[in-house]
Amino acid sequence: MSDFSKRLLAWYARHGRRDLPWQRDPTPWRVWVSEIMLQQTQVSVVRGYFDRFMARFPDVRALADAPPDDILGEWAGLGYYSRARNLHRAAISVRDRHAGTIPRSFESLLGLPGIGPSTAGAILALAHGDRHPILDGNVKRVLCRYHGIAGWPGQSAIARTLWDLAERHTPHRRVAAYTQAIMDLGATLCVRSHPKCTKCPLTEDCIARRRGLVSDLPTPRPKRTLPLRRTVFLVLRSSQGAFLLERRPPIGIWGGLWCFLECKIDDDPASICQERLGLRLKSKRALAKRVSTFTHFRLEITPIVMEVASDSIDRVADSNERRWYAKASAEDIGLPAPIRRLIDEVMG
Repeated sequence: MSDFSKRLLAWYARHGRRDLPWQRDPTPWRVWVSEIMLQQTQVSVVRGYFDRFMARFPDVRALADAPPDDILGEWAGLGYYSRARNLHRAAISVRDRHAGTIPRSFESLLGLPGIGPSTAGAILALAHGDRHPILDGNVKRVLCRYHGIAGWPGQSAIARTLWDLAERHTPHRRVAAYTQAIMDLGATLCVRSHPKCTKCPLTEDCIARRRGLVSDLPTPRPKRTLPLRRTVFLVLRSSQGAFLLERRPPIGIWGGLWCFLECKIDDDPASICQERLGLRLKSKRALAKRVSTFTHFRLEITPIVMEVASDSIDRVADSNERRWYAKASAEDIGLPAPIRRLIDEVMG
């Protein structure tokens, strides 16, 4: 066992986190779900979601058998909804191709939607103690600073170097503890801003620390200007306080979730509602614009709140793709966080 691993394990024995929900009974299913949820989401946010998700879907078969709406409803607010869709697809694959048992094979795990090398390694290391390196964001930060690795970790050459280092440092014994330790170090001490270097067990020979490069590593992703797209949300509201929602296509932003109807910024919202839906409007008002940022673009949203005359509401009946939805039931289906906030804003 390397000195790096020994020091990390000794630190973890004294200061590591052991109260996280997924650390209790770390079955492959619980580890898998936690790893997917923790991708691009902070532990403080995931805690509550994980417990509710596990209560609703206690095993992989329960998730595989569930309707997509139920899954997206439990995921709503976590963001990056492709994670939930991939998790569902992977659960179905485990049910149908692996007799409901999560594979123990690294290669078989990689064959499941949404599981990459680091997630597969984490499942096997944390649930079974199998020796597999991981390379999530926390581990990348630790290794980049400790070894003084410059260059954006998303570049293939830098990624290969980091994988080699992760492999070298992963011990042959106490793999689960080591895996949790290096993740914990990155999450609690070797954080992105204002790292607590004086408390770090690796500080003495950390190259970034010795050379004054802690704030420079890991090298950030090259800046790029995200294109701006514009859309109008048709916030149609009945006299009973229900909102007309439409299911989005399965691919793309908020895929499979329920959102307001949209139109182009140059369209006349009232005409669209009357011609496309047969709805008669009582009033119309625009709310302040707001911007949502996605990986490849920013979306500027102009909400137009329109009160619908009660005698025309029945012209739009509930269906699999369109429905009137009351705020009191909003927790039952998948609503993106911006839609949920907008409903709250309109309801006052």
